[in-house]
Amino acid sequence: MTPAVILFGALVAGGVFLLATAAGAIGIYNQLVKLKNRYVNGFSQIEVQLKRRYDLIPNLVEAAKAYLKHERETLEAVIAARNQASNGLAKAASDPTNSSSMQA
Repeated sequence: MTPAVILFGALVAGGVFLLATAAGAIGIYNQLVKLKNRYVNGFSQIEVQLKRRYDLIPNLVEAAKAYLKHERETLEAVIAARNQASNGLAKAASDPTNSSSMQA
């Protein structure tokens, strides 16, 4: 073999090595960019969900206030009915012969 053929073979081998190294570096870079985009996208989705939750808080507070109002009205109605029944029972107990005292 002549030195020119050996030199040509070494250049081809070096070129293939450089080409493979460059392709590997490009692949690694693309993988890193893809992972970075996934990371950014993931945090963006979390941020969107947190914003939606934050926007729903006033609605939840209003619903809780409405429920509390309903519960208060119901409790007051039950207390009034209990007091009325208790008063009627006391009237009936004081005069068991009077049938009008047993009316509501």
